[in-house]
Amino acid sequence: MTAYAPDFEKALAVGRPPNIVKLFPHSKALIVSGKVIDRAMLAKGKAMTIAANGRSSIVIRGALQAAQRANAAIIIEIAKSEGGASSYCATTFWNMAAQVDQICNELGITVPVAIHADHYGIKGAKDILAAKTEIPSMFEAGITSIAIDASHLPDDQNLLANIELAPYVPGWAGLETEVGEIKGKEGLSTPAEALFLIQGMNAHGIFADWIALNNGTTHGIEASDAGIQVELTAEIHAALKQYNVSGAQHGTSGNSSERLRAIASKTRTTKANVATALQMISWGLEVNDYGNASMDADKNFTKVRDAGVTEELWAEMVAYANGKGLKAGDYKKLNLPFENKIVSQSAQIRERMAKRVADFVYTMLVDVFNAKDTAPLAIDAIVKAGSYDLGPKTKRIENPAEWTAEKIKARAATLGGDKGPAGNFDD
Repeated sequence: MTAYAPDFEKALAVGRPPNIVKLFPHSKALIVSGKVIDRAMLAKGKAMTIAANGRSSIVIRGALQAAQRANAAIIIEIAKSEGGASSYCATTFWNMAAQVDQICNELGITVPVAIHADHYGIKGAKDILAAKTEIPSMFEAGITSIAIDASHLPDDQNLLANIELAPYVPGWAGLETEVGEIKGKEGLSTPAEALFLIQGMNAHGIFADWIALNNGTTHGIEASDAGIQVELTAEIHAALKQYNVSGAQHGTSGNSSERLRAIASKTRTTKANVATALQMISWGLEVNDYGNASMDADKNFTKVRDAGVTEELWAEMVAYANGKGLKAGDYKKLNLPFENKIVSQSAQIRERMAKRVADFVYTMLVDVFNAKDTAPLAIDAIVKAGSYDLGPKTKRIENPAEWTAEKIKARAATLGGDKGPAGNFDD
């Protein structure tokens, strides 16, 4: 998109949600609801965009630069484990929007961007109680989209948690739900489980924009690309067709570009989370097509000289990790203690870090996810609606009388299925 395309000013005037207008009244950053991003991908067809986990300000900067270059609508997100009340990243639910707004205004970013709270995990009644205060505080800080993730709970409790927390999510905001914990080939989601969750929400007037599944992938570092089960994903999406819900693909790191292209082209997925790969790339580690950081014979990460952080800082990060006994999959815990050291490097080093992220994200957006030129489609959706609120993609189909708490519990008892071992929230 050329800077400030014809409809950009119109979209800026009406497309920013009220929390964003209040926080950044004079901003030129087009921060929008997650609904807008989903609609843009659907309008293009067979397209999904990156939901880039902004574990550091450098990753956020690089992802936004890539989206501008690709003319693509994009999502910047952080998960509860990464940026919640107890987090391992400097980016949090409460400062992410401010970072995005600042970077967009500094760099003249004009593509629409959603601010997504990913994997807002609910494990029981205590979490539900805390969420009733915490979720509103997150939207007050600029979140424009959220994933209520009660997938660790039994099916009935998952649905009931979504119903109980729905009033705390603004109606204009993007909404993601999840069925099946993200944990690999065991405990795979089924069409019956997904239908149960979406039908029950529908009966209560809750219309999710996305559903995340356990479709064979995991979070973090994968040993190979044998993760996402494309056919299972397509089968579940087909079962949900009349409810008009899109797919959210978690755990993309570790899956080949070919497999990710298949998810974009053969399923209804419009949102693909990318986290670990971006972290490793920003640091300057060698990463293969699967998004996995390469290791040498001694199981140490391979650092590309004159890429990412300085050699001296990387040596310090490795020494810290060794001192803490951190294994490869735990290097994510370096984000918080090293963020200030990373941003205090010279401008040249910071710029090469961001550029490395930008080049990777651009390739994913354009060559893998088919998201190129989706920014104008998002802007068109806002202008046509004349509002920041695009409304739901469907209407109430299910009878609320058939989805009372008692009937939800009875229906859930008939689902059965192998849930497999416990999964995790990390992304």
